[in-house]
Amino acid sequence: MKSSDSQLNELIEITRDGQHFYQHALNEVKDEQMRQLFRDMVQTKAEVIQALSSKVASDLEQPSMGGTLVGKLREAYADTRARFAKNEIAVYVSQLEAAESRIVHAFEDALESAEPEVRTLVAAEMPKVRACHDRIWTLKKTLQ
Repeated sequence: MKSSDSQLNELIEITRDGQHFYQHALNEVKDEQMRQLFRDMVQTKAEVIQALSSKVASDLEQPSMGGTLVGKLREAYADTRARFAKNEIAVYVSQLEAAESRIVHAFEDALESAEPEVRTLVAAEMPKVRACHDRIWTLKKTLQ
């Protein structure tokens, strides 16, 4: 596997962590506004994953289909905190913002270190990545 495909697969896994976490939070919260936001985020993550996966597949490699251990641990941590919190939505939003920060940092690192063709793809997806982060960050601040 080329290093560029390996790097893209890492981004796919980290983005998939976010997608899974939003899907999980969607199933945990009852507030319909939050549920719609989480659905939107799941869809945006799917679009980013598809773009990255298409590039990996075009190189005749297998795009990553899973997430990371860190992503699974973050979900479990959020569930545990939410059980004991007065405001479970604030707990999930806080942890989702941390997951978004992780995604943004991974994409920023790729922009600095990737080969030109990967850098171009990552740069094209970066506005979606940043928009997701900014949206959840703003929500986190309003809930504090």
